Amino acid sequence: MPKPRTAIDYAKRLGRVAAHIAEHLDDSLPLSRLAAVANLSEFHFHRLYRELTGETVAEALRRLRLHRAAGDLVAGGLPIARVARRAGYGSAAAFTRAFAAAYGMAPAAYRRRRGAVAANPVSRNQEVDMHEVQIREFPARRLAALRHHGAYLDIGGTFDRLLAWAGPRGLMTPGTRCLGLYYDDPQSVPAAKLRSDACLTLPPGASVEGEIRIVEQPAARCAVARHKGPYAELERTYRWLYRSWLPQSGHEPADQPCFEEYVNDPRTLPPTEWLTDVCVPLRL
Repeated sequence: MPKPRTAIDYAKRLGRVAAHIAEHLDDSLPLSRLAAVANLSEFHFHRLYRELTGETVAEALRRLRLHRAAGDLVAGGLPIARVARRAGYGSAAAFTRAFAAAYGMAPAAYRRRRGAVAANPVSRNQEVDMHEVQIREFPARRLAALRHHGAYLDIGGTFDRLLAWAGPRGLMTPGTRCLGLYYDDPQSVPAAKLRSDACLTLPPGASVEGEIRIVEQPAARCAVARHKGPYAELERTYRWLYRSWLPQSGHEPADQPCFEEYVNDPRTLPPTEWLTDVCVPLRL
């Protein structure tokens, strides 16, 4: 007699799919291949994926590819035609339409407006009031964490796996917060060696298993700058905080990693509306 399938079992299967999609963005990823990763029938896989994740496989793949494309445009190194091919589009025109629908402007305009973060950092005399910074007190929190190795811009796939694990366990409540913990400077450490954790807050008594681990985040007093817009542009906010705000603030960073709190759901809103609180722990 077949073993009964539980919601947790389905979550594990779809977590494997989320990881596979994130690791193979340059592949065609036919339905048959993803269904095999999940060990599910092709006839039912796409329905299960949509109902349990809130988006279709095609929508997830498009979101992750366009997110990477935004990073490519900000970095400025690749021609737009090459960015379009990396995003899975056969023509620059098709890519332009899809990117504009998601990001509110054509790729060329996005590149001109945003500029290359690495090549054009915020100068010491420019945009001193770029953000409003709040000093906020955060309580100690118990986090479920899934380690991500590699470029910070690629952590979205790791979050997809974490959320697939948390959903059937009843851990995604209105009070749950999603956070990213970032341990290295992406301008100083090679992308392949960057360390980060995709996290969500846990209620008292909740347990974890497998590759999910517990991180005890200590109480912290933080400088918080709210970033509105695509995650690909977050580095500019970090540069402003560390280069302009912190040296003039009278504060000193604490011996804790910076973290990001994701205020709204990137799967249900366009990138121009994404809100991220960039948090730098301060010494008391």
